[in-house]
Amino acid sequence: MPFLGNNNPRGDFLGEKVKGYLMIIGGAEDRKGEKKILKKFAEISGGKDARITVITAAAQDPREVGAMYVEIFSELGIGDVEALNIESRDEANKNAIADRIVSSTGIFFTGGDQLRITSLLGGTRVYMALNRAYHQGVIIAGTSAGAAAMSDTMIIGGKGDEAPKGNTVSMAPGLGFLEEVVIDQHFAQRGRMARLLLAVAQNPYILGVGIDEDTAILVNPEGMFYVIGSNTVTVVDGSSVDFTNVSELGAGEPLSMFNAKLHILSPGFGFDMKRRKPLMSEGAAMHIGLRNG
Repeated sequence: MPFLGNNNPRGDFLGEKVKGYLMIIGGAEDRKGEKKILKKFAEISGGKDARITVITAAAQDPREVGAMYVEIFSELGIGDVEALNIESRDEANKNAIADRIVSSTGIFFTGGDQLRITSLLGGTRVYMALNRAYHQGVIIAGTSAGAAAMSDTMIIGGKGDEAPKGNTVSMAPGLGFLEEVVIDQHFAQRGRMARLLLAVAQNPYILGVGIDEDTAILVNPEGMFYVIGSNTVTVVDGSSVDFTNVSELGAGEPLSMFNAKLHILSPGFGFDMKRRKPLMSEGAAMHIGLRNG
C-alpha cells in the first residue's frame, strides 16, 4: 500500500499528537470532473487493491450520500468499497462493523453534522476500531463535517460573516485524530475567518486551519501537511499572541488579539505543524513523503 511516509519519532510542537495519516477536505470537493482530491485518496488507500469504507454518520440522508461515494470510488477503480450507514450507537457497537473498519485500507467520513459523528461513535467499538486503524497507518479522510471532526476540539457553530465577537463560536470534543489543531471548512466560501480567530484566541497554543472548498490537506505522522485541490488553506498561529481580550468579552463585544501569525497556502505548498513553519511548494510533498499530484 503506498502510504505517505515513515514513522520517525516526533518532537517539538504536537509531540505524539499526530499518529497516522489524514486527508482533511474543506467540503464540496470535485465529484464530477477531474476528481483530483478523491483520486488522491483512492491512490493512497491502495489503488485497485484498496479496501475503502465510507462512513455516513454525519449525513441526514446517509444511504443516498453513501451510495454516491460508493459509485464515485467504484468509477475510480476501487473494487472493494462499502458505505457504513451507522444510525445508532447500537449499530456502532456491532463487531461486524468494527471488523470492516479495522480491515480497511482507507476510511472516508462524509459531510453533514459533525456532532452526529461524535455522538454516534464516541466510545463505541467503531470508535476503537477507527483508532486502531489510524495507529496502524490507515489513511482517514473527512470532508466538510467529516473534516471538522478530525481534531480533538471541533467547531460546531458560529457566525462567520461579521467581525469576531464574544459568544459567536461554539466548540465541542472531536474524534481526536489531530490534537492541538482546530479545523474549519468551507472557509473562504462561507466567510469563516472570524470564528477561526475566536477559536484560536480562546487557546492561542492551538493552530487554526481553515480549508476552502475543493481543497484538502494531507497530513503525515510527523505533523506536516501539504495542500492539494483548487483553492487555499489559511493557518492562524496564536503561539506568539501577547494580548487578547477574549476572556472579558460579553455577547457581541468585539475581539482584540495582538501578534497572531497568518499563513495562506495554495496547492503544492505545505506546513510543518511541529515547527509552525510553511513549506515551499518545491519541497512540501518531498518532506511529507507524498507524491505531488
